Amino acid sequence: MDAGAESLARVIGTRVRQERLARGWTLDQLADAAGVSRRMVVSVEQGSVNPSVGTLLHLSDALGLGLPALVEPPEPRAAKVTRAGEGAILWRGAPGSHGTLIVGTEPPDVVELWEWLLVPGDRHDSEAHSEGTRELLHVHEGSLDIGLVGQTLRLDAGDAIAFLADAAHWYENPKPEPARFTLAVFEPGVGMTRPGGAE
Repeated sequence: MDAGAESLARVIGTRVRQERLARGWTLDQLADAAGVSRRMVVSVEQGSVNPSVGTLLHLSDALGLGLPALVEPPEPRAAKVTRAGEGAILWRGAPGSHGTLIVGTEPPDVVELWEWLLVPGDRHDSEAHSEGTRELLHVHEGSLDIGLVGQTLRLDAGDAIAFLADAAHWYENPKPEPARFTLAVFEPGVGMTRPGGAE
């Protein structure tokens, strides 16, 4: 991990541990609720691993938080400004590709705003989000193939799409130039129920 990724991993680890302890949960309880291994929870809390976006989503859902809450301190404020270059890079693909969480809202209805860059031929596979999650995507440069249940859609610069994201999906750059796009994720009802039906 580079210095930026290490710093982010420590921030995420600290926040996950704080939230777990605030709920009085053991490592095993969080692992069970999130559907990840105990070893992964330990590694995340220690900041020794750069977890996948899917793992972060599982942890944030289990804790009843939005993904943005894991990458920024819990400070109540009327406005949250993210300066240029301050977004959290939560995914890195082939050299140059990255997904950056720019800003997000608090539960229960969480909205995340992302900036993405996919170099030619690179692909990002996304696990299914929680039920009812929607994504809105706008291509700024290049072209993007989006794989949804049973179909692949091609978007070119200027095109946009909205879709249900509660099934596995993917994004791929099919062209010889980089693809840049903005992605908004809306996840309703975060923290309203716990896995297994516990409130």
